[in-house]
Amino acid sequence: MMIGHRYIETSWRNYLKRGVTVRLFTVLDFDLNWLFIGIHTPPAMEVKNMVKLKEEFDYKSLCRRLYTQLDKLIMEHERQRKAFEDDIERLTVEAQHRISEAQKYYSDSLEKERFKYQKDYKESIKKLEEKLTTNQKKYEESYIASTREIAMVPAEEVTGLRRILQKEALLRNAAEGEINHLKNQMAELKMSEASRKSEILKLCKSLEDEAHSKKKLEGEIARLQSQLLQLGFEVGKTRQQIDGGEFENDAGSLDSPSSQVKHQQKSSGNEEKTSIAKLFEQVGFQKILSLLEAQDADMRIHAAKVVANLAAEETNQKKIVEAGGLSSLLTLLKNSEDETTHRVAAGAIANLAMNETNQDLIVAQGGINLLSVTAANAEDPQTLRMVAGAIANLCGNCIQLILFYLCNYFGYLHCSRDSNSSIDNAFISDKLQIKLKEEAGIKALLGMVRCKHPDVHAQVARGIANFAKCESRASTQGTKIGRSLLIEEGVLPWIVQNANNEVSLVRRHIELALCHLAQHEANARDMISEGALRELGRISRHCPREDIRTLARRTLVSSPTFQAEIRRLGMDY
Repeated sequence: MMIGHRYIETSWRNYLKRGVTVRLFTVLDFDLNWLFIGIHTPPAMEVKNMVKLKEEFDYKSLCRRLYTQLDKLIMEHERQRKAFEDDIERLTVEAQHRISEAQKYYSDSLEKERFKYQKDYKESIKKLEEKLTTNQKKYEESYIASTREIAMVPAEEVTGLRRILQKEALLRNAAEGEINHLKNQMAELKMSEASRKSEILKLCKSLEDEAHSKKKLEGEIARLQSQLLQLGFEVGKTRQQIDGGEFENDAGSLDSPSSQVKHQQKSSGNEEKTSIAKLFEQVGFQKILSLLEAQDADMRIHAAKVVANLAAEETNQKKIVEAGGLSSLLTLLKNSEDETTHRVAAGAIANLAMNETNQDLIVAQGGINLLSVTAANAEDPQTLRMVAGAIANLCGNCIQLILFYLCNYFGYLHCSRDSNSSIDNAFISDKLQIKLKEEAGIKALLGMVRCKHPDVHAQVARGIANFAKCESRASTQGTKIGRSLLIEEGVLPWIVQNANNEVSLVRRHIELALCHLAQHEANARDMISEGALRELGRISRHCPREDIRTLARRTLVSSPTFQAEIRRLGMDY
C-alpha cells in the first residue's frame, strides 16, 4: 500500500556539462520498496546513470572498509605496543633482581672469605709468636748456661753450640718468611676483592646497555607511531577526496614516481659527464689535484676519477703533469690500501701514459714498480685491467689514442674497446725496455694472466704486442741486438699458448706479437723450440686479417732459420 508520494527534481553537474538535462524522480513511501528514475535522456543514458550511482555507493562502502581496517590496525598496534612495554618492564625487573642477587651473593662471599683469612692470619701470627717466645727462652737459657760453663766447656762443645745457634737463626728466618707469605696472601685477597668489584661494575654496565637498547626500541616505537600518523593522514586525505568528490580519473596525465626515477637515471650519465667539465672550469687543476690528498677516501676517489677523465683529453695531459698530478697519483697508488683507489689511480696513470713525455716521468718516479706491486696485490678484474692497461701504454708510445678501454662503471677511460689493430706508430728506448725488465714490469704483466677475465688478457696481450713492435722497430734500426726481453722473461710460452685464443681481440694482439718477434733473427731458435713456428704458419694461412697474414708470410720467407726448419718439417705456409 503506497502512502504520501513526493517527487524530487535534481540535475547532475556532469550531465549539465554535456548539455543534457537530467531529472531524478524518486517515489518514496514509508517502506522504501521501489525506486524510479526518470531521465530526460535517451534510453542509453539510463545505464550510465545507474553506473554512476553504483560508483557513489561503492566509494562510501570502500571508505567504511578503510575506517574499519584503520581501527583494526590501531588496535593491533596498541596491543603490540602494550605487549612490548610489558616485556621491557619484565626484562628490566628481572635484570635488577639478578643484579641485586649477584651483589648480595658476592658481598656475603667476600665477607666470609675475609673473615676466614683474618682468622687464619691471627692464628698463624699467634702460633709464630708463641714459637718465637719459646725459642727466645730456650736461647736465653742456653746462653746463660753456656756463659756459666764456658770456662769448663771444651772447644768442641762451643762449636756445637754455635751450630745450634745458627740453626735457631735459620728457624727464625723461616718464621719471618712464613709471615711474609701470609702478608702476600692478604694482598692477593685484596686483589680478588677488587676483581669482584670489577665484575659488579661490568654488571652495572650491562644494565646500562640494556637501558640504551630500551631507548633504541622506544625510538623505533616513535618511528612506527609517526608512520601510523602518516598513514592516518593519507587515509584522511583520501576520505576528504571521497567526500568532496574530487577524484581524478585521468592518471595518465601525472608522472608516477617510477617514471620519474627512470628519467633521472637516464639523464644522470650525461649530467655526470658535463659536471666534470663545469667543475674544471670553476675550480681549475690545482684545486682538483689538492683533493687527491684529502683525508676522506671517497673524496680522493672522486678526485682521481675527475683527473682520469681530464687526462683522457690530450690537451689536458701536459697541464695535469705540470700541476703535479702525476706525483699525486703515484703517491695515492703507493700509500692507499683500498683497491677502488688503486683502480681509479691506475686508470688515470694509464691515460697519462699515452703521452711520450709522461712515460719518461712515470718511469723516473718509480711508476713501473708501483704498478707491479699493485698488480701483485690486486684481486678485482677491473683493477687488474686498469693496471695492465697502464703497463701496456708504457710498453709503447702512441701517436693516436687507440686500444684504450672504456671503464663502463666509472667512465674515466675514454678509448675504444673494439679497435682493430695494435699500436703502429711506436718507439721505445732501450732505457725504458730495461726499466720495464728491471722493475718487474714484464713479469707483472705476465702475472696478471692469473685472472681469467678476457678484458685483462686483452690488455696483457696488447702490452706484449706493443713491446714486441717496439723491439722490432729497434732491431730494424740497428739499436737492438740480441734476443727479445720478452723471451728472456719467459713470456713466449704464454704467447704460443694463446695464439689461437677464443677471444678475437686477444688472438689478434698475440698474432701481431708473434709476427714482430719473428722479424728479429736472434729470436728464431727460441721460437722454433717453443712451437711458435707452427703458429706462424697457421697465421699465414688462416688469419682473417689480410695484413697480418701478409706480415706472417713475409716474416717466414725472410728468415733463413725458419726456411730451413720449414723444409725439414715439410710445412705449408
